[in-house]
Amino acid sequence: MTSHTSGSPLRVGLVGYGLAGSVFHAPLITATDGLALDTVVTRDEGRRAQARAAYPGVRFADSPDELWRRADELDLIVIASPNKTHVPLARAALEAGLPVVVDKPVAGTAAEARELAALAEERGLLLSVFQNRRWDNDFLTLRALLADGALGEVQRFESRYERWRPRLKGGWRESGDPQEIGGLLYDLGSHVADQALNLFGPAAQVYAESDLRRPGAAADDDTFLAITHTSGVRSHLYVSATTAQLGPRFRVLGSSAGFVKYGLDPQEAALREGARPAPGEPWGEEGEELWGRLGSGESPLTGGGTPVRTLPGDYPAYYAAVNDALRGTGDNPVTALQAAATLDVLEAARRSAREGVTVTLRPTGASAHVTEEQPV
Repeated sequence: MTSHTSGSPLRVGLVGYGLAGSVFHAPLITATDGLALDTVVTRDEGRRAQARAAYPGVRFADSPDELWRRADELDLIVIASPNKTHVPLARAALEAGLPVVVDKPVAGTAAEARELAALAEERGLLLSVFQNRRWDNDFLTLRALLADGALGEVQRFESRYERWRPRLKGGWRESGDPQEIGGLLYDLGSHVADQALNLFGPAAQVYAESDLRRPGAAADDDTFLAITHTSGVRSHLYVSATTAQLGPRFRVLGSSAGFVKYGLDPQEAALREGARPAPGEPWGEEGEELWGRLGSGESPLTGGGTPVRTLPGDYPAYYAAVNDALRGTGDNPVTALQAAATLDVLEAARRSAREGVTVTLRPTGASAHVTEEQPV
């Protein structure tokens, strides 16, 4: 990577300009002081026109290989292409001497994630994973409540990322081909599992139920995970495209109080609609009617508990942290080893659902193995 002064922008090559590239990465990169979107890799003329209109002066490449050939002109590669390409592209970027951000899931297996982490460490390069929902408004609010001890000792964490999409949309995310790494377990499950581990620590056991509900579905579209953390907390995680009545995003039960929060963080919707974060301008905020409630003994839907102001969501904080890490003034916001721990859980969940067993994770964080226990 070319050295830069503190005021010199770091030049970013973005691989892929579909949903992830156009809605999340490009807007957040360009909103980050110190980063500059230099090149977008896409052959699609419609996507090129879209990117050119949004970011005048951006360059284009037909393939990632073009970026490797001019690695000395770039300071960071962001991989926002389909899941099956994440590992080979991240490996190629690191071998070309370039730091890398990879959209989640970083890989199809925890072993692959750890191999990439080892390569990045060997080369002395940043390898970060875009787990943006660590900066959701509800997650930040819950984390603050936990830090304050507002719930007492947490006993159960319920997290739902549910949708009502009764018809298939098509595309690789719904493919049954294992090479595509599709299905909700690896899509939305990457978010809810990462959040659970980030809040409550490593997983000791995993149980899962996974179904194909919609006609013609080839990949899971309705999945439940139960994690027993080494801390003793139990996490119940739901990801679904077939939920006709959506449940609370979070329900967290502690020894002295519970916290219930409905509704999704507004940042994705805002980005999809063309809104962009800007210094000094409100971002990631929601109305009082969506605030969660903290209390005990009564449902929040019947007035129980006290409203808790939702902290603003902050997706821009991810790339700000990446910028700091590249300049040596901060830490990697999401490491590949953290992502590997999440993949341990997802692999265990897939095995649990397939075999109908509880899976115990080795304390080292290495690959999971099945115990003799019965399903919970």
